[in-house]
Amino acid sequence: MIQPVILCGGSGTRLWPLSREQMPKQFLRLTSSQSLLQQTLDRLTGLTTSSPIIMGHQAHRFLMAEQLREIGQEARIVLEPEGRNTAPAIACAALLASDAGEDPLLLVLPADHVIGDMHAFQDSVNKAISLAEEGYLVTFGVVPTHPETGYGYIACGEALGNGQKLTAFIEKPDSQRATKLIEKGNTLWNSGMFLLRASTYLRQLERFQPAMLAACQKAVSLAQRDLDFLRLDEQAFCACASDSIDYAVMEHCSNAAVVSLDAQWSDIGSFDALWNIATPDKAGNVTQGDALLEATTDSLVIAEHRLVATLGVKDLIVVETPDSVLVAHRDRAQEVKQLVAALTQAGRSEPQLAPQVHRPWGSFQAIDSGGRHQVKHITVKPGGRLSLQRHHHRAEHWVVVSGTARVTVEERCFLVSENQSTYIPIGALHRLENPGKIPLELIEVQSGAYLGEDDIERLDDVYARQNDE
Repeated sequence: MIQPVILCGGSGTRLWPLSREQMPKQFLRLTSSQSLLQQTLDRLTGLTTSSPIIMGHQAHRFLMAEQLREIGQEARIVLEPEGRNTAPAIACAALLASDAGEDPLLLVLPADHVIGDMHAFQDSVNKAISLAEEGYLVTFGVVPTHPETGYGYIACGEALGNGQKLTAFIEKPDSQRATKLIEKGNTLWNSGMFLLRASTYLRQLERFQPAMLAACQKAVSLAQRDLDFLRLDEQAFCACASDSIDYAVMEHCSNAAVVSLDAQWSDIGSFDALWNIATPDKAGNVTQGDALLEATTDSLVIAEHRLVATLGVKDLIVVETPDSVLVAHRDRAQEVKQLVAALTQAGRSEPQLAPQVHRPWGSFQAIDSGGRHQVKHITVKPGGRLSLQRHHHRAEHWVVVSGTARVTVEERCFLVSENQSTYIPIGALHRLENPGKIPLELIEVQSGAYLGEDDIERLDDVYARQNDE
């Protein structure tokens, strides 16, 4: 039996402004009606697997749970208090997968990849099983299609059953070296996917990174249940060094193997990668949303919120969201990460905050704001229930535009239907619920001296959140 381990902690900064700290790329619907996480889970259909373990950041726990619910998937969601890269995440998953005395093969998959040929993917996984059962730590190397500077490479050696000996990891090369690696042959793109026996990985980690293993063991032994989630112990896990499985284990051990993967794979690591996997029009353009292109070639244009028009340009990336616009040359797609770092250093909120903020009960999006007012569009899913709360610096006016709201204000509980409204005074205890079968849509007008999300005092919350969540 294979135990899937889905690594769901990536940040996807090179896809800003689509990908944000609050809403990273694994939760986005970039290539289909399903998110990248949902596609990763669907990719397991047809393999003999147990229920997945999903390793993700605690800030995204309700996003993970909601996207699982949407596709009817059950999983064990394990929450990391901070990102510590792949080696500790896989170690904690291996410990948890072994907690009932079992020793499964772990199929480690990042949650933010795209694979076009599911049959070829599953064929490579099945080929890797015999090697993993023999004690090899198996990674999957993607057959390269062009000299790519955005991926690391794997050097392959002698044949090993259905795979080859892994001889070296090669850092992301420049264009000239990438071309030489392709011409040389016997090198594959590093996919970041693995198949390995839990005990084999833990033994190798103990050999090369004993302090890391000890920290993970403590984080797992002191983990606490929180609703349907398992929270790793914060102090123990944060004391763990941050390192990838490649550096911590794979490049040091003698039992590393690679199985080739030719399955239309992409890690969607940049907008240029997104352009590459799409089907362009006759002019080489890829568009999403309301876009009008004239005398434009080989460009990617994404319009989320309004019309985007281009004229007389080529090789551009144009991405429009409700609060930001990115314009870049396609050759500079990998440098968006540096741009995000500069925005963060400047104290800008756009790298972190998504225009649409997701909550376990639904979502909200800011429409307008001023010195003493803010307007939001709020969506509450059927059965959704906000916390019983009060604000000390703002009043709220709710106007229902679709559905029916159940509103509690102090001792009163009443229904507010479409085209009706209600007022929440400063300091009043209140709650909003959707008792209906369709999403509740309303406009909220806030007014007051301070309108921050941390002006909230929760007295009761079915989702057990902190005040600023």
